[in-house]
Amino acid sequence: MTICFTPTAEQVELKNQARAFAQTYLAPLVEEVRRTADPYEAALLVRSAHEAALKEGIIKGMIPEVFGGTMGSGLDLALVTEELAAVMPDFVASLGGILLALTPVYLGGDLEQIQRFLTPFLADHGTAQAVMALSEPAGTANFAAPEPAEGLQTVAVLDGDDWVITGEKQWSANLAGWDGTGPDLMIVACGTPGGVSLIGIERQHFTSDNLTLLETLDMPGLRGHLTQRVRLNGVRVPKANLVGAEGAGPELIFAAFTGSAAAVGLMAVGTMRAAFDIAYRFATEQTRGGGVPIIEHRPVADVLTDAKGRIEAVRLLSWKALDAVTSGDPAGLELALHAKVFGSETAVDVVHKLFQVVGVQAYNRGFPIVHHLLDALAYPVFEGGNIGVRRRQLQDIFTTAGWDPLAASGLS
Repeated sequence: MTICFTPTAEQVELKNQARAFAQTYLAPLVEEVRRTADPYEAALLVRSAHEAALKEGIIKGMIPEVFGGTMGSGLDLALVTEELAAVMPDFVASLGGILLALTPVYLGGDLEQIQRFLTPFLADHGTAQAVMALSEPAGTANFAAPEPAEGLQTVAVLDGDDWVITGEKQWSANLAGWDGTGPDLMIVACGTPGGVSLIGIERQHFTSDNLTLLETLDMPGLRGHLTQRVRLNGVRVPKANLVGAEGAGPELIFAAFTGSAAAVGLMAVGTMRAAFDIAYRFATEQTRGGGVPIIEHRPVADVLTDAKGRIEAVRLLSWKALDAVTSGDPAGLELALHAKVFGSETAVDVVHKLFQVVGVQAYNRGFPIVHHLLDALAYPVFEGGNIGVRRRQLQDIFTTAGWDPLAASGLS
């Protein structure tokens, strides 16, 4: 067992590059995104950052080298994710939507599909979007449950050499694309005669008749994350766009959402880190009418020290989890689930306590810490809700015959 908690010189440089990108392209957008009342207009403000992410190689750096990207280890990805999330977690969520859609292609697609579907995301220009269209308005926590469960309501039927797809999807980032005419790639989870399957819809398959934007959701946090509800009205795609075998959807979906679980842990770290910086600066500069900065008061110091320790704990857990997932470690799933559940719920508690360090001034949209609390509230319920999905996955792991509680730590 090799344990190293110190980033290499190359990883430090990667971290610095990500920090510079965040300060250059994301920081100037943050306040305007928060102030813009219309959710669609708020999210469109971030399009320039997506263009920069392709140009600067950020997206390519999140794609494994074997598929044409430049991603190294899971720790590389973790360092970049935290730096971006500390400034704009909504941007990370949007990028995560791209990676979530591409992962089933890596795992189940044939060589021709991999090359065709990934091409827009390996370029150094444009604002390509990919989306995993899983969630539906009625909820999909039990999408893979056997009959008589309803499961997915979106269906695909064969008509000659084409799949014809009909249904509604919600929550996934950029479902209708930047302009409402569809993303560059949509990986749709749908019911087929052989079970739950994944089918790729490319931009040219969408028309004004078969894709309807029903709503752009008005979320209190993560407002730079374009979140929509759409209706697919008989979208016709070639039979060859089936990703993996018919009925293999659940396996590919759960595999894709493993990496995203670990990434939520890093988003939680970024949000806690940003909130801590605000509260710490406030505590060291403000006396609030007293004779000394409020950090000199023990209750305030206790909140700050506890918060810092919990941030470090979630960071190390998430580093380990993302590294295990990307390296194929069998412990990856369990660690990723812990990073998601523990990280997301810790973030809500930590940011709420830091909010109280500031006091009533924090309850003002003009003071930035409230926005970090609104962002944190999303983490336990998106990317697979902790109650309906993630804890159930952990329950399945714990009840598997022969499960060893020490295996994930390499101590069995």
